[in-house]
Amino acid sequence: MDTQAVNDSLVKFSGVSLGYGDFTVLQGIDLEVHRGQVVAMMGGSGSGKTTLLRAITAQITPQQGTIEVFGQSIASLAGERLRQTRQRMGVLFQQGALFTDLNVFENVAFPLREHTHVSENQITERVLDKLEAVGLRTAAHLNISEISGGMARRVALARAVVLEPELLLYDEPFAGLDPISLGVTAQLIRNLTDRLQCASVLITHDVAESFAIADQVYMVGQGKLIASGTPQHLSDSQDAFVRQFLDGEPDGPIAFNYPTTPAFTKWLGEHTGRS
Repeated sequence: MDTQAVNDSLVKFSGVSLGYGDFTVLQGIDLEVHRGQVVAMMGGSGSGKTTLLRAITAQITPQQGTIEVFGQSIASLAGERLRQTRQRMGVLFQQGALFTDLNVFENVAFPLREHTHVSENQITERVLDKLEAVGLRTAAHLNISEISGGMARRVALARAVVLEPELLLYDEPFAGLDPISLGVTAQLIRNLTDRLQCASVLITHDVAESFAIADQVYMVGQGKLIASGTPQHLSDSQDAFVRQFLDGEPDGPIAFNYPTTPAFTKWLGEHTGRS
């Protein structure tokens, strides 16, 4: 892998705290994503993984700290500058979010029609190329109702990469997949990252598949960054949180109950105070 590409930072969190209203979900987060890397952001349900993704795309702004995306503070962007920055990203949503009234080809072509002025011949070439990359070139004519859930996930992946973004964001890319589709999807993410020389960020709790393809792993929980390092580094860790998560143990520092928030306390007071 090219050294210059590896050193190219696309996402950088510095002392970042994130939350909603009065509730802080994560605090003191420092992390970095480089071009050419697959980075897994892991943690239990409700740990704040998806909050990290929302911060990268500027759906929420940090309560503290700075988030740089493509070398610029994402919080400082608005309007056309924010739109242009987001256009350099591709997002694979957890449920795929395909248009059911469009066939496979038109679903993948949609970003090209919306954001570019290329010819129909170029659209056909690019769409079939990306469908080929996910093994679905000959499914281009099918309706969404005619394909399986695993195939739909691959169509969504083709759509996410059709503009050849510099940064790919995946929200639980392995959720609900059978073992074969899961392995295929993981390898597709690795191959597309290498092919496009982009960076891929996975929001996931799937240990085996993520560790098989990731260059770097960040593990969040208890409102902070618990651990980070290569998959091998974390596999060798004896930290109680890391071991509980990786080994799937029911007992340990990871709490099952959602934490009490100011919003809940206020709500509870209003409801229990009724006569």
